[in-house]
Amino acid sequence: MSNETRDQAAERARALPEADRLSLTEAAATHIGGLMKNEPSALGLRVGVKKSGCSGFGYVMDFARDIEQDDYAFDCDGLFLICDAESFPMLKGSTLDYVVNGLSRLLQFKNPNVVDSCGCGESFTVKETSPAHV
Repeated sequence: MSNETRDQAAERARALPEADRLSLTEAAATHIGGLMKNEPSALGLRVGVKKSGCSGFGYVMDFARDIEQDDYAFDCDGLFLICDAESFPMLKGSTLDYVVNGLSRLLQFKNPNVVDSCGCGESFTVKETSPAHV
């Protein structure tokens, strides 16, 4: 990944209306920032969707080791959320939160595009999306 690719991905994300950008809650930023200290080669957190489960799609997350030509790079107070162009329409406007519920802790998407999810909560359906490049 060149600096030019990173800068283009960040510019692509900044050009979006604020309501369409991906964001982190303070709790998620603190949690992810702590994890990234142990991953010095990580450029940020890559988020996306894949076909999964009974409702259609599931979330995927991993440390981003590179940035592709058509990615979006959302700067969340110094932490980058990296999203591929194909997943972006299904994640548009989402906020990633870190939720603590009793002994359970998880990163959870608040996704305004979800119209249905399966009973177990592992997969979801989104409303019709427009082309990936907004």
